[in-house]
Amino acid sequence: MQKTRPVVGITQGDSNGIGYEVIIKAISDPRVLEFFTPVVYGSSKLFGFYRKTIPEIDQMDTNVITSAADAKPKRINVLNCLPDNVFAEPGQATPDSAQAAITALARAVEDIKAGLIDTLVTGPINKKAMSGEGFGFPGHTEYLQQQFGVSDVTMVMTSHRLRLGVVTGHIPLKDVPKSITKEKILSKLRLLNQSLQRDFGLDQPRIAVLSLNPHSGDGGLLGTEEQDIIIPAVAQATEEGILAFGPYSPDGFFGLGHYERFDATLAMYHDQGLAPFKALSFEDGVNYTAGLPIVRTSPDHGTAYDMAGRDEADPQSMRSAIFASIDIFNARKAYAALQEGKMPERRLEGAERRERPGRPQIA
Repeated sequence: MQKTRPVVGITQGDSNGIGYEVIIKAISDPRVLEFFTPVVYGSSKLFGFYRKTIPEIDQMDTNVITSAADAKPKRINVLNCLPDNVFAEPGQATPDSAQAAITALARAVEDIKAGLIDTLVTGPINKKAMSGEGFGFPGHTEYLQQQFGVSDVTMVMTSHRLRLGVVTGHIPLKDVPKSITKEKILSKLRLLNQSLQRDFGLDQPRIAVLSLNPHSGDGGLLGTEEQDIIIPAVAQATEEGILAFGPYSPDGFFGLGHYERFDATLAMYHDQGLAPFKALSFEDGVNYTAGLPIVRTSPDHGTAYDMAGRDEADPQSMRSAIFASIDIFNARKAYAALQEGKMPERRLEGAERRERPGRPQIA
């Protein structure tokens, strides 16, 4: 039977954080079920526990399943993949909650590989706790890169205000300078450029590249990475037809709103990009992994243990992550059809497209 709406797999994340709360709130309005079929990977027991902590939600039309193949449209499908004796300890980082996050993620990846779900939205995890349980990866991004056997991926933060990628991700700050190479910058620029075209519908995207050192190195006085590495990388990207510009000093770039002139920004390291991104777009920010053969998004916040089980978490970022995954999934289908010559060309040039189409306004 042909699916009429995408099936979105949503992993619970750490079962003692705010994952269930933001998931439940994000999909509690039945109007959202007109746009996609959700499959929540975790436990119906935990789902029920956290639903009871949210007084404003009296009833939800759930369907408990053990296989994504049994997911029903216009229902909230909860896929049981955790032991029956699982229980919640809101606000506590425990080995059991970390293992539950690993199990839910592994099952969802298995299902998206099998074509049982169309997109993957991952709930927030505790990286340290998962590492203690043998996860072996700094985060979702690196795990998914290994699972799908791709040579490179890049974390892209996206919102209604800006899109931002990073050259180096979850590594110590002291290791950043030696990790910045011309080849790595070029790889990220190629991935980002391809993603903007395929996943966001932009024909000629403009990408700003940030400097590593203050004041872009100040002519070599404050560092030579700009002259030796970043500028040559931008020059080669330009030769390849990528509209890359920079390097720009991050303080003035964000402080003066120059990011609004570009379709995406490439930061050199994690906090250089994510600190201003979250300051500007925390409520609806989405983490997207570019370079994967599948669509994966997540909210831009963590487990927030201090809020867990208290009905205090804002679901907007999770809701945005869900609908961003659907938008990207549909954009990829349109792009593939365009490449095959099956539809007329309707592309937007850089800086024209700021809002994602098709997203319902759910309060």
